[in-house]
Amino acid sequence: MKSPGSTLRGSLRLGAALLLALIALEVSAQTYSVEIRPVLNDLDIKIEQIPQSSMLILRLTNKSATRVRCQLVFDAPPQRLTRSTRSINPGQTISSELRAQRKWFRVIVDVKCSESTS
Repeated sequence: MKSPGSTLRGSLRLGAALLLALIALEVSAQTYSVEIRPVLNDLDIKIEQIPQSSMLILRLTNKSATRVRCQLVFDAPPQRLTRSTRSINPGQTISSELRAQRKWFRVIVDVKCSESTS
């Protein structure tokens, strides 16, 4: 049979573990807003954002039957604009990331995709 003291200690341990888990979630939480402005030219491209506290990861999946070329422009003031161009084969998923060099409050990402000629 458990004593009342051991039940209380068990409850305190559980409470402390839950508190630490919540603190860990808060540390990695996104602290900025993201606006994605896609121009996909009728191509079937899925865009997912994976926000983290010190970087933004965009995952692009080409669901169309042709190879596509996507140009990404990340605008995260006060950082400089960051540009990236990626070619994506049919059925392929790629990731593009922007790492924080300064604190952001808002990130605007222009994504322009078109059929690849090469």
